[in-house]
Amino acid sequence: MAKSLSAILEAYEAKRESLIPILHDVNDAHGFVSEKAMQAIADYLTVSPTEVYGTATFYHFFNTKQKGTYVIRVCQSISCDLAGKDAIIRALEKELKIPVGGTTKNGRFTLEKTNCIGMCDQGPAMLVNKKVYTKLTPQKIKKIIAELKKKGGKK
Repeated sequence: MAKSLSAILEAYEAKRESLIPILHDVNDAHGFVSEKAMQAIADYLTVSPTEVYGTATFYHFFNTKQKGTYVIRVCQSISCDLAGKDAIIRALEKELKIPVGGTTKNGRFTLEKTNCIGMCDQGPAMLVNKKVYTKLTPQKIKKIIAELKKKGGKK
């Protein structure tokens, strides 16, 4: 069961410096940071809800909407672009039957692009939740997606 919002808040001092760690914990526990959670965080830290929202939307790895069980983020850096990122995206769209920015109807997969993930020498690369995959090919994509489909389950 996901850790409650109040339990997460109580684990931190009510200081502005706690904002990012709280956002991480809420995002990890619930899969996203809802507007209701942002308001509760703002109240707890005595900061403006706009500051919480601005922080949550500035950093790419905080979700402000529910996403799939598996969030696939394809690196779109110049290194990955030169290494064949477009073929990887096409393979993912074909396997998942969704466009970039979409989530499968069953809620299992969300497909996104992201900026550099620090694997420039091993591109094209992607993250599936927090797991890194490198030196991707369309054939590897097919295998990775098949394995994830077999796993099922939640994050």
